[in-house]
Amino acid sequence: MKITDFSLRNFIFKAINLLLCLALIVIGAKPVAADVYVKAFLEGADFSGRSLQGYQFNESDLRNASFVNADAQGVSFFAANMKEANLTGANLSNSTLDNARLDKADLTNVVLEGSFAYGTSFNNVIIDGADFTDVDLRPPIRKKLCQFAKGQNPKTGRLTRETLECN
Repeated sequence: MKITDFSLRNFIFKAINLLLCLALIVIGAKPVAADVYVKAFLEGADFSGRSLQGYQFNESDLRNASFVNADAQGVSFFAANMKEANLTGANLSNSTLDNARLDKADLTNVVLEGSFAYGTSFNNVIIDGADFTDVDLRPPIRKKLCQFAKGQNPKTGRLTRETLECN
């Protein structure tokens, strides 16, 4: 009797899944395709203006890569080498940048709201107009960024110094 109950439940589950898939096809839902680049060599790659939501660039080499005006919300850049990358105007809200190297990167007008960047290296970066609202940063890094923080983000209207909670 238990085997029959299990088989019936399994059949019902498969039927429901099939109906849901058919319903998605009928209404024209398009699956979201996100690329995963782990330890990839992407030096100089151009992701400008692209929607990158859901992508992963964990431990990838993104030196001199361009993310100008890219929609990179929720993207994982964990331990990525982003030295001299151009992120001007990119939306990196809720992204993971922990242990990434952003040395000499251009973060002009970037939105980093809610991102995790606790172990991120920010040496000699340009942050004019960047929005660091609710970004998890180490206190010494925050203090260092405050030394040259200036500008107002054109998308959020927030002042860079205020988003870094500079005194």
